[in-house]
Amino acid sequence: MNALKRFFKDTIIYGIAAVLPRVINFLLVRVHTDALPTNNYAENTNFYIWAALFSVLLTFGMETAFFRFYKSEEKKDSLISTAFISVFFLAMLFVFVTFLFSNFFITAFDFTQNPLQLKLFIGIMALDTLAVIPFAYLRASNRPIKYAIIKLINVGVIVSINLVFLKFIPQFLNEGKSIPQLLENAFNSTYIVNFIFIANIVGSTISFLLLLPYLLKFNWNFNTVLFKKMISYSWPIAVAGVAYVINENLDKILIGKMIDKNTMGIYAACYKLAIFMNLYIMAFRLGAEPFFFNHSDHKNAKEIYARILNYFIIIGSLVFVGIVVFIDFLKQLFINQQYWEAIVIVPIILLANLFLGVYHNLAIWYKLTDKTRYAMLFSITGALITIILNLVLIPKIGFIASAWATLAAYGTMMVLSYFIGKKHYPVPYNLKKSGSYLIVSILISFISFEFFRENYIVSTGLVLAFGVLIFWNEKKELLAIIKR
Repeated sequence: MNALKRFFKDTIIYGIAAVLPRVINFLLVRVHTDALPTNNYAENTNFYIWAALFSVLLTFGMETAFFRFYKSEEKKDSLISTAFISVFFLAMLFVFVTFLFSNFFITAFDFTQNPLQLKLFIGIMALDTLAVIPFAYLRASNRPIKYAIIKLINVGVIVSINLVFLKFIPQFLNEGKSIPQLLENAFNSTYIVNFIFIANIVGSTISFLLLLPYLLKFNWNFNTVLFKKMISYSWPIAVAGVAYVINENLDKILIGKMIDKNTMGIYAACYKLAIFMNLYIMAFRLGAEPFFFNHSDHKNAKEIYARILNYFIIIGSLVFVGIVVFIDFLKQLFINQQYWEAIVIVPIILLANLFLGVYHNLAIWYKLTDKTRYAMLFSITGALITIILNLVLIPKIGFIASAWATLAAYGTMMVLSYFIGKKHYPVPYNLKKSGSYLIVSILISFISFEFFRENYIVSTGLVLAFGVLIFWNEKKELLAIIKR
């Protein structure tokens, strides 16, 4: 029980560090959809699709490898410096190559209408890559509060710049007040989207400067033997990460190519409403990954892992139901009306991400047994499903095909990981109980979305009934945790 208490405590702190900034950033979706037409919002989406891909390529799975070796490696200086030098080399190589072949990358990334985006992209990717290992060190060394403070400062800077340049100054202009001509030109053209990226690069710079003291206190050396072990462990994770980026983002690219940019922007904006599930999963992963590694040698480790999955599904199911029930209320708060056409995808994407969260929970078996090649195989399988279903179904049923493809991909990955994991690292998961909660949450969400849209009395009653059912079944253990 003490291990669970520590897990929940760290997860709450990491949740604040990860969830609160993302929630605040999510609130900017309304600012962005008010300030940008749908095609410009597609431009913003395109930028961060490429950022997601290169964040995986440049870190190359070193963050997870760092956690894997942190407990067993006695010389922490050697581990930290080897990991940081590795990603530093990749970051500098990336900067050199992209500047050298800038014309190629401007075309490849579809930045031809706005070439400044490439320079901003390079800066953001380099700075964020250099911050990965210092942030991992704070997590591995049980310093969640320091981690949270830096993350919150980062988001505070980003939000402030977004509000000033995408909300307050445009309002100032709409009132007929004058500002310098050069600045006015920026707000009267498609280049207004650049302020989103400028905010990001300023925030990334400040975060890295705040992390520098943790880097400078170590004795620097590059351990070749350790590097070979880490790279052997990390490369399948990197491949899996690329496949994950495909699963998450190919749909938006294909919608833009196979339908049009406006539909891509509408789809991407509604997709953002799934962020509440993503935030929950992120908070869980930030606390779970170091926890799982640090407790792997406990004699009751597998029982703890099983109980954590049960709680993960319980909370995830409540999040799923809660968002679906209040989906029409949420869309009015956070998304401009011109983007509402794609709201039907949200329940499907929410369930897909819940499946992904279960997959991440199950993933502990291949991380602890050093069989990370399975992560690569699962993710590639998911990516193939994503590619095939999108290409086949988008011409037939439109953008909703992408949502169903995401659900199919993550559902398949979850099932494969469970059954293969049973052979290599059997954990006594209570699937009968956890599966029941998941099925009930799907039924309630379907009934609410199809028959009681905007009937908040009935829908709220369904949510409360689900919550009572969970508490009744789990009250003994929940009361024990609260009491402790």
